[in-house]
Amino acid sequence: MKELLRAHLYLVPTPIGNLGDITLRALETLRSVDLILAEDTRTSAVLLKHYDIQKPVRSFHIFNEHQTLADVMARLKAGEKIALITDAGTPGISDPGFLLIREALKQELRVECLPGATALVPALIQSGFPTDRFVFEGFLPHKKGRQTIVKQIAEETRTVVVYESPHRLVKLLEQLVEFAGPERRVSVSRELTKVHEETCTGPVKLVLQHFLSKDVKGEIVVIIHGKED
Repeated sequence: MKELLRAHLYLVPTPIGNLGDITLRALETLRSVDLILAEDTRTSAVLLKHYDIQKPVRSFHIFNEHQTLADVMARLKAGEKIALITDAGTPGISDPGFLLIREALKQELRVECLPGATALVPALIQSGFPTDRFVFEGFLPHKKGRQTIVKQIAEETRTVVVYESPHRLVKLLEQLVEFAGPERRVSVSRELTKVHEETCTGPVKLVLQHFLSKDVKGEIVVIIHGKED
């Protein structure tokens, strides 16, 4: 096996809400690179301005990553140091990054992922559900295959972590009532680390009633207790 070249590509987690939730190492890395790839340059501009980081920024998201991949790889191989950030959390976790990481490794360039913020860990831990074994499903399909996956989740004995849109949260909870039963325990965390942070934990029938009574907004993580024997 060939030894990888020195690190050129850095995967840098950014806060999921509170701007204070960024590591000193992440700030140091962002200040040291030649280019920052950002999922949304407007969103990232708020963070970079807050910490007075003045570096070239280029958009890199799911709609252009195929088109920009070759140019980014050329810059990496030329010796430039590049950091990838997303709107919130760790790149590659239900966010752009996989294609770039895979290609960089294929080209024998070292990829370095910094530890940092991600929504699934605090949501999982504060649910009070078992954390020794869990499954991360990310975002479920909008239509095709969604019901099949929810049925599989209903039979899963490990804790399950799901990201969900506020527009589809009620639908997911209704499906869990149908396939997992009204007493299956769930924990829904919304707007973690932000001003309107909220976590609702209990039997899915009661959690569903809670969210039926309000206008659901923000980023959402759903934790589903595993099926018990």
